[in-house]
Amino acid sequence: MIVSGLAAILCVYYSCVLLFLYKGWKRIPNPSLERASVKTKVSILIAARNEEAHIGKTITAILAQDYPKHLMELLVVDDHSTDRTGEIIASYKADGVKLIRLHTDQKLNSYKKKAISEAIAQSTGELIVATDADCVMGTEWLRTIVTLYETKGYKLISSPVIYHQEKSYFEQLQTLEFLYLIGLGAASIGLRHPSTCNGANLAYRRDIFYELGGFQGIDDLASGDDELFLHKVAQRYPLDIGFCKSEKAVVYTEAKQNLKAFLSQRRRWASKSTKYKNKGIVLLGVGIWLFNLFILVTAIGSFFSEAMFLLCMALIIVKMLAELFFLFPLTRFAHRQKLLLGLPLLSILHVFYMVYIGIAGNTGKYHWKGRLVR
Repeated sequence: MIVSGLAAILCVYYSCVLLFLYKGWKRIPNPSLERASVKTKVSILIAARNEEAHIGKTITAILAQDYPKHLMELLVVDDHSTDRTGEIIASYKADGVKLIRLHTDQKLNSYKKKAISEAIAQSTGELIVATDADCVMGTEWLRTIVTLYETKGYKLISSPVIYHQEKSYFEQLQTLEFLYLIGLGAASIGLRHPSTCNGANLAYRRDIFYELGGFQGIDDLASGDDELFLHKVAQRYPLDIGFCKSEKAVVYTEAKQNLKAFLSQRRRWASKSTKYKNKGIVLLGVGIWLFNLFILVTAIGSFFSEAMFLLCMALIIVKMLAELFFLFPLTRFAHRQKLLLGLPLLSILHVFYMVYIGIAGNTGKYHWKGRLVR
């Protein structure tokens, strides 16, 4: 009875969370799509390590932006690459691309934060726009984000990141799961309680970065150049954070090709939770983790009790319906509604994944970009 009661409470909790997140997503206005003149100097930053297969496409997509060239600079940091990444970046020198080679003998846990900090120090733009070395975007990406910045005066703007060009059903499931994460971050901003964002599409004022001490205090983790910095801004300026809810602002990247790479990435992302200072966000994460844990417990109990089996089925069905309700507008935004056909399987797999990542992401070290970090 105790397990059943707690499971029911957590089920209601999870459903209510997704209902509020749905409202948060709906609350975010669609920015005007009218072409507007822009006046903000922008510094686009990329930290790259061993990205010879992608960095050329990313730079080409950025150089193709429909944005005044005199108001735009691109700085790419080569983080001790052992392949041709630096050579490829250098080949764009004539196009105004600035290559920064990161050289440090000191062993760090977050080379990416160090790379971004070095780039910001050498930047001249009012607005910093960060993306990753394996991303592509449309020609109106930068103009759309800057237009929102100039219109609303936000100090930090998170924008959508979506997987594309999936090569397998596993990658399609990742795309749907990633839409859930992007939607969660966007919705929390819409509710004025920012919780998460993605560093592959993040803009913030340069002066705010220095006003808040940059990554000081969060530089002991390999990850967190996005979420943890978002939390620093939200603590000081909770009403000055926006989400650019426009297709033109989307950055596209690719899902992980295998389970090992996927789990390693998600473990890295989950490791940031150890530094969360906002207790509300911590409680949200713990509540969702406990809900999935109880589903797993009832699933195990199903082997011994018919009542447990029925409870487990009820929890999974409610979970699936709540996620469908939340994900429908997100898949419509991304024009990927067909991905919802994979939701029944994803909802079940999500239980095991959440329980595992909740533990693994907060314990021990892991490998990332050929380095052992925590």
